[in-house]
Amino acid sequence: MNSKKISIAIDGPAGSGKSTIAKEVALKFGYTYIDTGAMYRAITFKALRENICLTDEQQLTQLANHISIVLVYEPLIDGTQLHVIMDGSDVSEEIRSIEVTNNVSVVAAVSGVREAMVLLQQKMALTGGVVMDGRDIGTVVLPQAELKIFLTASVTERSKRRWLELKEKGIMVELQELEEQIRQRDYLDSHREISPLCQAKQAILLDTTSLTIDQVVTKVIELACTKGAQFDNYLMNKYR
Repeated sequence: MNSKKISIAIDGPAGSGKSTIAKEVALKFGYTYIDTGAMYRAITFKALRENICLTDEQQLTQLANHISIVLVYEPLIDGTQLHVIMDGSDVSEEIRSIEVTNNVSVVAAVSGVREAMVLLQQKMALTGGVVMDGRDIGTVVLPQAELKIFLTASVTERSKRRWLELKEKGIMVELQELEEQIRQRDYLDSHREISPLCQAKQAILLDTTSLTIDQVVTKVIELACTKGAQFDNYLMNKYR
């Protein structure tokens, strides 16, 4: 069977399940998963480490134009593990810190930073066969994507997911504090001047509040198939 490689854009607010769903869908189709959020996190981590003022757009833009970010995927029995290589060093764990999480929206709002990252992301997706998640994929990065999904969930549910994720890593944070952080991040992401978070035209809205990961993945796979994507890898993974 000849596989048609399409581009799948998945957007949504923090904690809506974008990365989890995107990774699973990419695995099923044998596509490349591009975590754009990790790229912005890497820039934020470097800016914090080098004590760059996060309101200094000129320095942040210069940093974004000279930083090296490579996404490396390690095959595992039950999927793949993403490694974020920044300037030759693996910073996969460091970019998930609370400090980076609380500041990434500010850095991502800088026009020069976004321009540099969008160009890199578009270059990564040139050949198709990609699943890319973020906040402006369907609107700015891949407006030509054959399938556009906008994932959402209640603030309460998204806060709970983040709380459980941190708890598994041994990081204890008050659930109420996380909920306030997510509300603030939602506001910043949707009100920034450059590429604000919004649902793209033709994007399909999926509320994941009461859905399991498997249910959402299955739905996205079904939608991708209606766009002409062949699912050889999906069937092979499902029934092996």
